[in-house]
Amino acid sequence: MSRPLLFASDVHLSVSDPATVEAFVRFVKDIAPQSEALYILGDLFEYWVGDDDEDPLSQEIAAVLAALADQGVHVYLMHGNRDFLIGERFAHAASAQLLTDPYMISAFGQPILLSHGDALCTDDVAYQQFRHMVRTPAWQQAFLARPLADRRAEVARIRAMSEAAKQVKSMDIMDVNQDAVTALLEGWDGANLVHGHTHRPAKHHHTVAGSERIRWVLPDWYAGRGGYLKIDENGPELLGINQDAAWA
Repeated sequence: MSRPLLFASDVHLSVSDPATVEAFVRFVKDIAPQSEALYILGDLFEYWVGDDDEDPLSQEIAAVLAALADQGVHVYLMHGNRDFLIGERFAHAASAQLLTDPYMISAFGQPILLSHGDALCTDDVAYQQFRHMVRTPAWQQAFLARPLADRRAEVARIRAMSEAAKQVKSMDIMDVNQDAVTALLEGWDGANLVHGHTHRPAKHHHTVAGSERIRWVLPDWYAGRGGYLKIDENGPELLGINQDAAWA
């Protein structure tokens, strides 16, 4: 019997949220070893200022993921909007492979398109402009050349501005745009979509070029309430790490 594939996103690991750290480590140690592969689709960390910031938390998570890989589980990482600066140095320490966004896989004969999901939130024009800027090699090279303390301060400033902006944005603006979803899926024949970012776990149905596609949205993990998508011979299933997850 083939082992399942697991998909998680928006873990947002931080020293200020030990419950989430504990929940994720427990998930990696107790649940993930039974899988063929673990795909982490962005925002594994609450923020990331560069691979040279080897704080105890990042070292712990790298070691936990590397131990999982040593058990024969393939570990994959995709950049999110919070940790898009994760590089090969951390990936190597975690025995993980970095994925481009979007990324196509085959899961038990079904084509599955993977994405973090933030690129689909096209109604949030200000965010898309920011995203375009920080994803350019020139911006990243200049940012990573700054002293570590400066980078931490800059990230704290950007996070504060982002939180303030969220207070005046509607939830619809911060969700994915349906036309953007359709346009993405039109480019990938027959594929269903798995993404995170919006923190709105659900199963959505879309009609693309006359055929039905499924879009799975992964949950966030704040305060240790996380969950994941499992795909096996029986198909996809959205599961919570705690039995009381309202969407599980």
